[in-house]
Amino acid sequence: MRLKRGGQSKNGIPRNGRERFGLSPEAVRALGLLKTPARIQKFVDALEYQYANTAWSPQRVLRERKGHCLEGALLAAAALRVNGYPPLLMDLEAVHDDDHVVAVYRENGLWGSIAKSNFAGLRFRAPVYRTVRELALSYFDHYYNLRGERTLRAYSRPVNLARLDRQRWMTSEEDVWCVPELLIATRHYPLFPHKVARGLPRLDRRSFEAGMHGWVKH
Repeated sequence: MRLKRGGQSKNGIPRNGRERFGLSPEAVRALGLLKTPARIQKFVDALEYQYANTAWSPQRVLRERKGHCLEGALLAAAALRVNGYPPLLMDLEAVHDDDHVVAVYRENGLWGSIAKSNFAGLRFRAPVYRTVRELALSYFDHYYNLRGERTLRAYSRPVNLARLDRQRWMTSEEDVWCVPELLIATRHYPLFPHKVARGLPRLDRRSFEAGMHGWVKH
């Protein structure tokens, strides 16, 4: 749910001027231009995808203009926060595959998400989902490994990164490993029973190739 301008939010954040959250003036201006989730997604899509064992803060991602799944979600959460939304992340947990992290938001009581991915179907979701489980399930058919196995199994409850403000998750020049550590520790919910997972068919070739649009080998 987006916070209204004027006065203070429930968290005491002033809304008569743009809160900086420790960000540089340049970073605040850049994120402030991304006024809608769709604009944030377009910006995140334009970042160069990097294959690295890093956890850059949003401020560093802005400076370097590149990032991976986690870093794209962090940048999206920071942009949402600067524009009046709470900075929420959700972890999508997989088997025989990497986990995926998405920034989530609510409009008119419905959930949507923003994400960085080389797989075409693992990115933006418009706010049309009644629950975060519905939102997570929308990624299921698009979540597969290079063997065509459907790998998504569970999702976390949304995590508010304001809990990590003391660790300077938005601005640190050091890797912010506190974020994935918090996500891993957060309760996850299975999407379906294990016996269902054992019988899942592999993705058909046509769907596999469609989802790989934009994928870059590394």
